[in-house]
Amino acid sequence: MKSFLSLFVFLFAAAVHAASAGGDRLLVLLDDVAEKDVYSTFLGDLEGRGFKIDYETPKSENLHLFHLGERVYDHILFFPTKTKGLGPNLTPNILVKFINAHGNILVTNSASTTIPTSLVGLLNELDISLPAERTGLVVDHFNYDTLSADESHDVLVLPAPHPLRPGVKDIFEAGADDVLAFPSGVGHVLGSSALLNPVVRATKTAYSYNPKEQGDVVDPDDLLAAGQQLALVSTFQARNSARLSLIGSAEMLSNKWFDAKVKKLGGDKVGTWNRAFAKKISGWTFQEIGVLRVNTIEHHLAEPGVESEPNPKIYRVGNNVTYSISMSEYSWDSWAPFILPEDDDLQLEVSMLSPFLRMNLELVDKSTDASTYTRSFTLPDKHGIFNFLVNYKRPFFTSVEEKNTFTLRHMAHDEWPRSYAIVAGWPWLLGMFLTFGGFLLFCAVWMYSAPARPTTTKKTQ
Repeated sequence: MKSFLSLFVFLFAAAVHAASAGGDRLLVLLDDVAEKDVYSTFLGDLEGRGFKIDYETPKSENLHLFHLGERVYDHILFFPTKTKGLGPNLTPNILVKFINAHGNILVTNSASTTIPTSLVGLLNELDISLPAERTGLVVDHFNYDTLSADESHDVLVLPAPHPLRPGVKDIFEAGADDVLAFPSGVGHVLGSSALLNPVVRATKTAYSYNPKEQGDVVDPDDLLAAGQQLALVSTFQARNSARLSLIGSAEMLSNKWFDAKVKKLGGDKVGTWNRAFAKKISGWTFQEIGVLRVNTIEHHLAEPGVESEPNPKIYRVGNNVTYSISMSEYSWDSWAPFILPEDDDLQLEVSMLSPFLRMNLELVDKSTDASTYTRSFTLPDKHGIFNFLVNYKRPFFTSVEEKNTFTLRHMAHDEWPRSYAIVAGWPWLLGMFLTFGGFLLFCAVWMYSAPARPTTTKKTQ
């Protein structure tokens, strides 16, 4: 009994101090384990946030993502590799299976190495297009670092990411003057999938080309993309809320560029925002931020003087109802109340095959770890099987889709104003019963009234 209690306490403590909502087991893949010193600051930050990191090479014989059908790791971090293939344990099918099992992946590229075929296949499955030769270089002759790339122009100086559109919560929270250094990066092009979101796009004067084949003269027809069509950092969130991020420059995560100073043409020397960005993008990928949880859902009658149990299975048309939903947001190491941005709404639908009502929920209560949104309304005058549906899907946040089914019945006979309990209703009831009784009397007379038999006379000769 004591051992069982100790095990329970240990598991509870591990859950409380978990690094993320998705778990703390992280696999880091490098060509050589010694290369982790290049990214020691970034990896040290991950360990400081509670991740348990295992370092492996892609061709390691001991590498397995699944054991007895269960994930061995919660997250995978790919650093650039010089090998074209990642071995039989990291095929595209296995990586897709890992995502389907709620695993998260962070992929980094570099112009100095080719992208492995397994990662190309995985990204193609997600509608992310890479250069045809699996290598490329993004340059910009107007927005480059004059201190380190005065001739090559391959160290881009980019503004820090901001929200995609109004009404989307800013998970990066960058300042207006913060800049990113993007050295030796590979660009990519996103498809039309609603599950893809660009985090950092290239500037209007940037383009991607293959320096080994095109040299100093670049044919526009051979470009992968140019300008803001070219994505440099992108994210993918599957329908099961598993996440994948693609960073086109692994060098921007290295120690060198965490503490570097950059200078644009005609600008001043400034420090990079790379370290803060690395924390944000890895935190999002490994589900330390942007994770929503529904705690409780309650709906009940809101009629004056009527007591109702919570979440009944049946209502009557025209009833007044109150609906409440409690939600939390995971923020780095704990759950916090989920607060909507100013231009955003959390909506409730009362629907059958299509919505009959759609309304905004209002924030009415907030505690240390949850917020409650509520709305009171009148049910539609249509009986049938209905749903209370909250469908909240926003970029960089896990999806919330909560459906509660209930029956909406018509009014009973004694619930109408003209009922048998009211004197004014008797004429209608009397007319109904007289009609019914007259019909029965007619049937009885018809059935038991036989026609007279004709008389026959006997003829005599």
